[in-house]
Amino acid sequence: MSYKLAQMCMLLPLAYFVMPMGVKCDAPDDWQLLFQDPATPVAAGVVNLHHDIMIIVFFLSGFVFWMLFRTVYLFDHTKNLNPSKVVHGTTIEIIWTITPSIILLVVAIPSFALLYSLEEVVDPAITLKIIGHQWYWSYEYSDYVNVDGESIDFDSYMVPTDELEPGQLRLLEVDNRVFLPTNTHIRVLVTAADVIHCWAVPSLGVKVDCMPGRLNQAGMFIQRAGVFYGQCSEICGVNHGFMPIVVEAVSLDKYIEWISEQQENV
Repeated sequence: MSYKLAQMCMLLPLAYFVMPMGVKCDAPDDWQLLFQDPATPVAAGVVNLHHDIMIIVFFLSGFVFWMLFRTVYLFDHTKNLNPSKVVHGTTIEIIWTITPSIILLVVAIPSFALLYSLEEVVDPAITLKIIGHQWYWSYEYSDYVNVDGESIDFDSYMVPTDELEPGQLRLLEVDNRVFLPTNTHIRVLVTAADVIHCWAVPSLGVKVDCMPGRLNQAGMFIQRAGVFYGQCSEICGVNHGFMPIVVEAVSLDKYIEWISEQQENV
């Protein structure tokens, strides 16, 4: 309990500089210090692991600076101290060898657990296919095919600054959003048509490289409704910074309505 309390006391004051209370941070914000709010178990795991490791880093940094200060202050030429027992002491050699090893094990075990969870793909209810282009995204919902064998697919381009509507985010809004349901196991299959891209949405804990001639996959389980923003995270050319990603998570009923509308327009 005291550990969690110390963690909250250290991080909560910073949160006031990020977003107002009760507002979810699902897009980059000016002078942002912390992560975007997680919307999937994987994203929550990434944030929690970062916070836990930062607690260890703070204690280690304080200890190292304290030792450096004592070393510089005590072992001065004006003080008649013999540092031979400190420098060549067997006990301290054993301590500063074993202690870092234990710390590394403490950090590694949850890190490996999180890495394995990133690779786990539960039997998906929906598969979303993504193709990266210079410089836009193509999406395909191949689970829904009409009698003519046509599926739902569309391209997604960034909305230019002079065409933005009130409330839309500059360099982050697109003309066609990706709609996905909440509380549903989703698989994304990504590739690229030209060069290497990267489909990344921080709040969803997804960052998958799009490789030409290769399929990569990732799993998602979105736990709350919202509009989540991401960007291409692999330098892919002159307009690399102008191919944003917008995922709108809605309830299953609204998602079915959207799918029906899209099928009528196919």
